Amino acid sequence: MGIIIKSPPEIDIMRQAGRIVAAILDVLKKRIEPGIITEELDAITARELSRHGAISSFKGYRGFPANLCVSINDELVHGIPGKRVLEEGDIVSLDCGAVFQGFHGDAALTVGVGRISSQAEVLLKVTEGALGAGIAAARSGARLGDISAAIQSFVESRGLSVVREYVGHGIGRQMHEDPQIPNFGPPGQGPLLQKGMTLALEPMVNAGGWRTKVSSTGWTVTTANGSLSAHFEQTIAITDGEAEILTKLD
Repeated sequence: MGIIIKSPPEIDIMRQAGRIVAAILDVLKKRIEPGIITEELDAITARELSRHGAISSFKGYRGFPANLCVSINDELVHGIPGKRVLEEGDIVSLDCGAVFQGFHGDAALTVGVGRISSQAEVLLKVTEGALGAGIAAARSGARLGDISAAIQSFVESRGLSVVREYVGHGIGRQMHEDPQIPNFGPPGQGPLLQKGMTLALEPMVNAGGWRTKVSSTGWTVTTANGSLSAHFEQTIAITDGEAEILTKLD
């Protein structure tokens, strides 16, 4: 499958899908507190998706059983909501995808539960900053590798590690489209960025080394050494100037 350039009407639908994702993440963020059970977050997501006339990008995808990915502490992606209770000091990554009128929006953020450690605060700040650096590099005429290099440089200059095994991706009628977007690599490489490309940028950053492992669930990915991990993601569209963030509230 080649890289798909979206028309203005298609991007407008993706903008609507993105607003739905942003609205759901805003609701979820406000519900994060010690004592909440992670399956409650999934139930909120299901309710909000229905209220907005959308469906989950995730539920049923390759057998994934939930509407939302909830990954805690050393879990970086694909955490399955269940009976686990969030505790003071945890950090929790919320990854949400919505399908609206046939197009996907996808975004993630990591938040603290109550008061978190200074290490965790730095990790969240750097990961969100790395996403911003990647978005700033996503301009028409640049190369895909410029995004990857900007993210890697931002993270590693601050003493943290970029996950290598999981990457960002193109997005549109499918949740995962070409191209894959690593969060590391040299600048000036890869496809030329063009107006109408829609991409999901998602740096995953570890406080320790970059290596990861998959848990016994077959889904949840954790850091190999048990260090904390954070994940931020936005769906963007390449324009004639600065990239437009599609997964944001007006």
